[in-house]
Amino acid sequence: MGNAYEIYALRYATMSPRTPHLNFLVPDPHDTTAQDLDYFVWLVRGHGRDILVDTGFNAEEAKARARKLTLNPVDALAGFGVSADSIKDVIVTHLHYDHAGNLDRFPNAKFHLQEREMSYATGRCMCNGMLRHPFSIEHVTQMVRHVYGERVNFHSGDGEIAPGVTVHRVGGHSDGLQVVRIETARGPVVLASDAAHYYANLHKRSPFPIVYNVGDMAQGWETVERLAGHPDRFIPGHDPIVSEIYPRASDKVDAFALHLAPSRSFAK
Repeated sequence: MGNAYEIYALRYATMSPRTPHLNFLVPDPHDTTAQDLDYFVWLVRGHGRDILVDTGFNAEEAKARARKLTLNPVDALAGFGVSADSIKDVIVTHLHYDHAGNLDRFPNAKFHLQEREMSYATGRCMCNGMLRHPFSIEHVTQMVRHVYGERVNFHSGDGEIAPGVTVHRVGGHSDGLQVVRIETARGPVVLASDAAHYYANLHKRSPFPIVYNVGDMAQGWETVERLAGHPDRFIPGHDPIVSEIYPRASDKVDAFALHLAPSRSFAK
């Protein structure tokens, strides 16, 4: 485990209440309630570097989309003892509004993005309102500015950010969605982002209803399981269960240590 890292999930917003139809493309007809939606960014620490996975959204975006913002993710990082100026690498799993805001607040960072996501977010599919809805034109435009400023590292499929930190395109939810595999002391942990909003999306093989390609999403679940190697080592992007089963890592912000073992196992 020479390349072992620590991983922290920082929760910065929530959405409640939700119905089963908001969480599953084809919900169980017997379900009448559904889990809330939590919003996270993830901090990867080790070997003298901090790598941020996704950048969340700000108060303006929260108001526009009726989300409850607890704390801007950039300020959550500061509360965790990490300055935005010190971040040198930001992995953007995809360009949806809740994963790609605040892009102007990391002045020294390189942004790691799948080439297909940039093409998708600026291409003909954005002429369709349903596909366009999860994107913010301001966020996408800011990423284009970073491209012109030579601050974006594009990946095509699999890529390495640092020894022990790799990205893997799975698509599905968004055409260029990538997941992040990180070596930790307990083995490889996969930040699935929106390849699975909830544990149940993957466990039940039931898609979240915002989806570009259902076939890619289904294959993405298999990729996540293969990369993680154990059911307790994949982390869904929005599940409140994460904050229930992983140890708290701060008394100042909602932060949870994903490199430590969960209190509940999903192994059968």
